[in-house]
Amino acid sequence: MMEQSFHPPHRLTVEEIPLVVDDFRVAAKHAIEAGFDGVEIHAANGYLIDRFMKDQVNDRTDEYGGSLENRCRFPLEIVEAMAQEIGPQRVGIRLSPYADYSECGNSNSDALGLYMAEALNKYNILYCHVIEPRMITPFEKHITKNSLLPMRNAFKGRLSLPGDTIGTMATKL
Repeated sequence: MMEQSFHPPHRLTVEEIPLVVDDFRVAAKHAIEAGFDGVEIHAANGYLIDRFMKDQVNDRTDEYGGSLENRCRFPLEIVEAMAQEIGPQRVGIRLSPYADYSECGNSNSDALGLYMAEALNKYNILYCHVIEPRMITPFEKHITKNSLLPMRNAFKGRLSLPGDTIGTMATKL
């Protein structure tokens, strides 16, 4: 039997965060070297990056917690590092400001989505893929009507929406 060595999860220290950002940069470089056209940063669904952005789980008291700007610092540092490494037109990001996956919710999802849409413009990335807020799953606690329109108006690049955004809503966006 093979012995497994692992470390229990822990809160990233401020000193560890740049190392994780660099891991994303190196991964993007390797993806391009392996022949991929680009990469999508998965900053949604309650995973690591999403957890930094959401105020119901991010209780940090350093420069990565508290204000909306601070909570979004980590994902934006990743976007910047990857865009500099492989070019912004090879980078996309997936966001779920309205979702509550893994109890990873936010008190003001509209503000979070709008802030990220506006902040991402600085990096000129290829697209922003947003999880549809009107999708009802066991994880969603609320539905917000027409909530993607402010994000669409704020983000200057391509806004990618899930397949169920059709008809009247899709034409508005």
